[in-house]
Amino acid sequence: MEINLDKRAVRQIRLSAQESIDEGDSEALREDILEAFSEDQVEEIERHLDNGDFFEFLTDILDEWSGDDVDELLELLETQLGDIGIDLKLDGKSSAEEEEDEDEEEEEDADEDEDDEDALEDDEEDFSDEE
Repeated sequence: MEINLDKRAVRQIRLSAQESIDEGDSEALREDILEAFSEDQVEEIERHLDNGDFFEFLTDILDEWSGDDVDELLELLETQLGDIGIDLKLDGKSSAEEEEDEDEEEEEDADEDEDDEDALEDDEEDFSDEE
């Protein structure tokens, strides 16, 4: 069974988790995670759970979570759901992955700029040779 969370849902969980880190309130986080899933998704998850209680499942995940890393929370959620046979797919990238992508893009841009400068210098040399 596969469940996809769209970018909006992932963003909601991330924002709520960060707020939980800042304020130390996991009750609101638990509710926000629950609301990020559709009713059909919650019902499907509950069918896979021994106790059939997604709210209690989330409580256990939050108890296991260190409370200081948003990506760790999402990984725990993915892992725990995977343990009951549900493959969770997150449409939003982690903040660390986004930073890596941005860094790679900046490096590629810098490399392209260097190549452009080299090409310009070569062109300038060609024109000076023609005179």
